[in-house]
Parts: sequence; C-alpha cells; structure tokens
Amino acid sequence: MKCKSYIYLFFLPLVISGCNTVRNIVNKDQSAKKPATKVYSNEKRTFINGIEVTLGTVTTTKHKTTSTATTANKKWNNSSGNPPSKAELEKANWLQIKYAIVMDLPAEDLTNIPLLELMDKWWGTRYCIGGSTMNCIDCSAFTQVIMKEIYNIQLPRTSQEQFNMMQPIAIDELQEGDLVFFNTGGRGISHVGIYIQNNKFLHASTSQGVTITDLSDKYWNPKFRGGGRMR
Repeated sequence: MKCKSYIYLFFLPLVISGCNTVRNIVNKDQSAKKPATKVYSNEKRTFINGIEVTLGTVTTTKHKTTSTATTANKKWNNSSGNPPSKAELEKANWLQIKYAIVMDLPAEDLTNIPLLELMDKWWGTRYCIGGSTMNCIDCSAFTQVIMKEIYNIQLPRTSQEQFNMMQPIAIDELQEGDLVFFNTGGRGISHVGIYIQNNKFLHASTSQGVTITDLSDKYWNPKFRGGGRMR
C-alpha cells in the first residue's frame, strides 16, 4: 500500500506539470490567432514657429488646415483637361499645406495648383546675373518663366523693360500674377518679382535664390517702387 502511495506521489507533479504545459501551448496557439491591434495616437506635436501637427491636420498660429484631397479637387485644372489622378490630388494637397504655412494662409485659399508646382520646382534655385536655367537664374528671367508657363504672357528680358510695359497698380490693389518692382541701388528698376497673395511675392533673390518674401520686409519695403499689370 505504501508502495502505491509513493508511486502516486511521484507521478502527481509530473501530471500537474504536463497539464500546465498543455494549457500554455493552447493559450499561445489561441493568442497567435488573434489579429494584431494597432493603436493610433491623436497626440498633438508642436514644431517650429507655432506649427502644430495632428493626424489629418496642420495648424499654424492663425489658421487650421485640413489635409484632405477635397480642397485640391475643387479648382484643379491640369494641362490635359482631364480629372486629376489620386496621386496628383495628394501632391497638390501637400503643396497647398506646405505653401499655406510659408504664406500664412488657409490651404483652401491656394487654388492655383500649377503655380504651386512650378514654385516648388524652382524653389531654392540660386541667383546669378544673366542666368536663365535651373542651374542659376536672375530675377527678370524668373518672372519670364513664371508668366509664360502659368499666365501665357511673354515678357521682355530686363526688369526695367518689364516695368515699362506695365500698367501701374497700387500696392493695396495687387492681385496674383501682378509684378512688383524694386530699386536695389542706383537709378531705375533693378529687381522684379511676382505678387502671389497675402502681401507676399515670389522672386529670385540674390541672397536666397528663388524664394517668397513679404513686401513689408525691412530690406525690400524701402526699395519698393510699385506694382504693375499687363496693359
């Protein structure tokens, strides 16, 4: 009888251990069948200059911009005249967000997508006198490129010649596509840019290359000589 008891006591831990092992295997097998769950955070992240980014939105200090393709789809006109593809809409949407931040505007105000694309293509191209390519370009050659490709307007080569053919426009009446003229030294007109929106102009700057600047900039404002529109 004692022998049977000893045998029972000897095998009992093995049986319990075996049950636990089977239970662990079953649990692992069941957990493996459960689909993985991804947790997306709506945490707000703040970057430079008061720009905040959350899932689906970009918020500046003054404006909130929704990153959906809807805005870009409303007023898109591509060169073929066909409806934009999904890839084109996504690209247009992010260009709107990018330049809305640069220009301190709501993205839905930036509806000229071809202009945004051309700006982005040339952005940062360095300045050189007499240049007219993406290796380097001067201010009047750059206005020639933009006005020809976006507005189908052929301009003469120099900033003074461009000034001479324009109808003068007051600063508070400037519209997208008007030209803005400056005297950076000496006599006459020596620099030109293209007005876009919100007191900003696009130009080939001697120090920064192709960029966007505010007309109230402490360097450019005293040198401003007027706006112009095609007669």
